[in-house]
Amino acid sequence: MHRDRKVKVLATLGPATASPQMIRELFLAGADVFRINMSHTSHDAATRMYEMIRAVEAELDRPIGILADLQGPKLRIGEISENAAILTAGQSFVLDLEPQAGNARRAPLPHPEIFAALKPGSSVLIDDGRIRLTVVSCWPDRAETTVSVGGTLLSRKGVNVPDVVLPLTALSPKDRADLEHVATLGVDWIALSFVQRFEDVVEARRLISGRAAVLAKIEKPSALEDLARIIEASDAVMVARGDLGVELPVEHVPGWQKQITRAARAAGKPVVIATQMLESMIEAPIPTRAEVSDVATAVYDGADAIMLSAESASGKYPVEAVTMMNRIACRVENDANYAAALAGLRTPPQATPADAIAEAAHAVADTVHAVAIVSYTNSGSTGLRVARTRPLVPIMVLTSRMGTARRLSLAWGLHCVCTVDVGDFHEMVDKASRLVFSEQFARSGQRIVITAGVPFGTPGATNVLHIAMVGSGGLRPEIP
Repeated sequence: MHRDRKVKVLATLGPATASPQMIRELFLAGADVFRINMSHTSHDAATRMYEMIRAVEAELDRPIGILADLQGPKLRIGEISENAAILTAGQSFVLDLEPQAGNARRAPLPHPEIFAALKPGSSVLIDDGRIRLTVVSCWPDRAETTVSVGGTLLSRKGVNVPDVVLPLTALSPKDRADLEHVATLGVDWIALSFVQRFEDVVEARRLISGRAAVLAKIEKPSALEDLARIIEASDAVMVARGDLGVELPVEHVPGWQKQITRAARAAGKPVVIATQMLESMIEAPIPTRAEVSDVATAVYDGADAIMLSAESASGKYPVEAVTMMNRIACRVENDANYAAALAGLRTPPQATPADAIAEAAHAVADTVHAVAIVSYTNSGSTGLRVARTRPLVPIMVLTSRMGTARRLSLAWGLHCVCTVDVGDFHEMVDKASRLVFSEQFARSGQRIVITAGVPFGTPGATNVLHIAMVGSGGLRPEIP
């Protein structure tokens, strides 16, 4: 089986869907990658989810990607007396390290690293920005603030400090333990939360040691300032619009979504658009028109994947949400404006043999009216470079490594088939022709474009572009 779309769907597992039957239904409805949210998942539960996904993968004989999303450091206000206090705009309010329960005049903030970074004029946001404080003066253990936006202050609510870089690593002790567990399990992607700087990604890569690909979640303003280096250090990025919309003015988020998408595409790195895409489907069987437009915009912009969170993890209509995501994507990709939208966002290739072959494959496929591009790859880099050009024909990736096939399930347009390596040129053409026929991407008499590297099986050696014609049964002598 193969999808009739290029963009991929990432579905979060949770209480509503953590069963073999539901995972199977979600995959058949359109999910290409499954997300395990370590903020709400124990190691035992993560292991069970992993095993269920792999069982469905074996049953359906299709590579399925698994992404483990680390929680990241959680900054929270301390306890509030009687669990609630009313703050009024314009009043003074103190944050400190004292352990006593807070009230309408002060509250404990048990994070010395926040006080170390604060300065007069800094903003402190509580409860996803529902309460906003402006720092007037600060010390290593205390900050005096003015309430900019008041409201009801509750115990243990989250804290954001958007305009400073905190002296914190992106990996808490919990994250380090979670990372080791999921990497040992064999997940394909590890998503890194609370990325503030390039060095956060470097640290995660060192701990992962090649056992999984690294996805950096862009959710803090400081990450935007270091975006180019973060993309370079990562294998993929996610536009985490929820936290980004708390720390930035919400009207800035759409522009940044487009900038991040374009920057990732220019670098040839997959980009995921996440948060509140079909939020109303947590409770309703159909989305709002605005949500449909939001998903469609991400597809028109050439995002590699679109993600469901609570919609598939704990919502009432998880299968319907995945089905709707699939329907929207298919409709957009069949729209007359879609090709022009993708073409308008193309960026020049890098001066490498792999990019030269990828660009040529796209151009040749257009010129000879080929119905598919077939790319042989071990590491997956060739498939990603071809996907970067956003050809309108399907891209079938042939690899001998199941890990590569699973990781590429996150990337735009790539249909991966795990097969043994080829030994010579004739076998390369034979196998590509037979598999593109059996996977129903081509019929007899249609042309395909093949990319590969010689010597065969050598990573990073893509240097061959070939045109072949598919015959009955999948094979016909190649075109010189």
